[in-house]
Formats: sequence, C-alpha cells, structure tokens
Amino acid sequence: MSTARRFALAGYESKGRLKGSLALSVGISLLGLMMVAFFPSVKASGADLQAYVDSLPPAFQQAFGIEAFTTMGGFLAAELYVFGWVLLLGLYFAYRAGGLIARDIERGRMDTLLATPLSRTDVVLQTFASLLVPVVVVNTVAFLAVYGGILAVGETIDVANLAMVHLLSVPYLLACAAIGLLLSVVFQRADLAERGGLGAVFALFLVETVAASTEFDELALLSPTHYYDPTAVLVHSEYDIVGAGILLLATAALVAASVLWFRRADVR
Repeated sequence: MSTARRFALAGYESKGRLKGSLALSVGISLLGLMMVAFFPSVKASGADLQAYVDSLPPAFQQAFGIEAFTTMGGFLAAELYVFGWVLLLGLYFAYRAGGLIARDIERGRMDTLLATPLSRTDVVLQTFASLLVPVVVVNTVAFLAVYGGILAVGETIDVANLAMVHLLSVPYLLACAAIGLLLSVVFQRADLAERGGLGAVFALFLVETVAASTEFDELALLSPTHYYDPTAVLVHSEYDIVGAGILLLATAALVAASVLWFRRADVR
C-alpha cells in the first residue's frame, strides 16, 4: 500500500475537522479579545482590585491561577487561559475524542473501515491524529488574535511567554483527548464515552485543585492540569518542559492502551 493511501484516513478526518476548527478558533479568539478589551479597566482599578484578589482564599487563588491580577499576563492567565484552555478546551477535546471510535461503531461506519486494508491500529492512530488539526488551528489563531488585541489596546506582553502558553497547551490538550479516546474504545457508545471524558477531565482538575493544598498533594500528579500552568508561564516566565514531556508520555500510553483494547474488542 502506498504511503498516501495508507494515511488517507488521517487526511480525510483532518479535512473534515477543518471547518469546525475554524469555528472553534473564532469563538475562543472572541473570548480572548473580550478579555483583552476589559483589561484597561482592571488595570485602572490598581491597588484596590489587587488587594481584593489577595484577600481571596489561597486555595481559590491557586485553583484559578490568580496572581499579579493587574498585569496583562496575570489577568489573561486567570481569566482566559485557566478558564478557556485548562477547563473549556480540556473538556472539549476529551468530549470530542470520546466520540472518535464509538460514533463510527454506532453508525456502522467502522465495519466499512475495517473491511479496507487499514488495520485496527491504523484506524485508532489516524483518527486520533486528526485532532491535531483543531489543536494547532485553535492555538495559532487565538495567539494571533490575542496578541493583536493587546497591541490594539496599547498594552504590552512578553510575546515569548504568550507563544509558550499556547505551545505548552498542545501536550495538555492531547492528554485530555487521549482520555476520551480510551473511553471511546472501551465503552463503544459515543454518549457514554463523551460524558465520561468530560467527567474524567473535570474530576482530575478538582483532584489537583483540592489535593495540592492538603497532605495528599501527591494525588495532584495524576491530573494533566498539574503539568500545565498558564500563570507560571505568563507571570514568571517558567516553562515546564518536563511537565510537557510527561503529558506527551501519558498521551502515548493512553493511545497505546486504546490500540491494544480496540485490537481485542468485539465491534458491536
């Protein structure tokens, strides 16, 4: 089989995700621009607002990355990236991945795919690889929109930090998607796998949030959110490359587990 034909499924799935990726990019970019436009009024509040932020419970500040709130980096970390990337996009990709395999099984499309020269391994890997399209498109478009908005309102930000907060989100989002993928091959029911992906990622976020401030802080290591900290990037210029590597390894392990399960599963 030629290389082009072997990876035809990945190309087909990727092309099909392009339109949705652009729509998602517009939505998340508009959220980013709204936050950027709101920042000058936050900055004008100055010490009074910062004093209020400092009075919030430490666990709440840590959970939502609230630090240096009256700086552009600190404000965007708390209001855009923790909420928009860690929660919204993390949940979104876990949800979408939950339907990757299961929805094709439910629709009877999987029987057609498995009747081709593609192996079950190819089907899982290439379908999962197509999620790179929305991951890359959303981060690229949002980065350009947010940076352009910052310049438009006359503010500044370290462009390297802004670029890195998007780049380091890629392993995080892939790890969230890999959780959904595993549930997709295990349950073979799209609605169950999609809801399970949402619940799993949100539960892991809560585990990391609660455990980090208790004697059971080692439990936080189980959560993908532990390895992606927008506040550390945008406020302190700290790039957790090791954490990104751990997320990529976790993604690889979850995808490998998905392949092994699907190769042995009865397609119902």
